[in-house]
Amino acid sequence: MTVAKFTEVLDGFEFGAFGAMPTNQAFISLERGTVHFVSSELEEDAPEDLDSGDYLALPDKAVLGLGRELVMEFAREQLPDDVDTVWGFFSKRGAYRRFKDFLERRGRIQAWYDYESAATEARLRAWCAEHGIELV
Repeated sequence: MTVAKFTEVLDGFEFGAFGAMPTNQAFISLERGTVHFVSSELEEDAPEDLDSGDYLALPDKAVLGLGRELVMEFAREQLPDDVDTVWGFFSKRGAYRRFKDFLERRGRIQAWYDYESAATEARLRAWCAEHGIELV
């Protein structure tokens, strides 16, 4: 079993999810439990054995259901009267901005950030467990 630090796995996940830069990706060494950041924007070199070694790419938000699905879960649980409104935000570009503006007006933005953070941690921990990665 691979042993890794949760904080490093979370940092790698967030690095891969950063902005709209699809060139960012993080990998975990299944041999050492270390997390490696790979990006065309970084001057660091990827591990030499990345292609041939025992590495697993960390998941992205879509794999963990942390996009629109999570927003709708939050809306159903915490804004049940506004589910249709929230769903409507996702029919056009800029959905997250409109969603967050809506939450600001309702005084619920911190509730969203807390919900998103808890879901990210829980789902990332579950993903690691599924892949035989023990977190410390």
